Amino acid sequence: MKTCHKNSEAVSRLTPEQYQVTQKDGTERPFDNESWDNNEPGLYVDVVSVEPLFASFDKLECSSGWPSFVKPLDADNIIDNRGSSHGIVRTEVRSAHGDSHLGHVFPDGPQEARSSR
Repeated sequence: MKTCHKNSEAVSRLTPEQYQVTQKDGTERPFDNESWDNNEPGLYVDVVSVEPLFASFDKLECSSGWPSFVKPLDADNIIDNRGSSHGIVRTEVRSAHGDSHLGHVFPDGPQEARSSR
């Protein structure tokens, strides 16, 4: 069982949008968010637990308007939750240790992305 390390101090420092997305399972506007067009090398980490989630070299070029990745940096830092919302079955991705909502898995990516999860 993975242990959640939700840091209440870190949560209190989130911007309103970060709080809405990570704590209330919200969605950033596509093409108008902090990470969608970031091409700098580095790691993407959970804003609450600071656990490393994705590496820039695993980022996909896609036209969704949100950052997309082929695979997590460490599968133990990611939890996939299958469910249905908005009338469709989909997989939500959360950080394992901070329990932050990260987004959803879409099945239309490249084959190597689908087989690595």
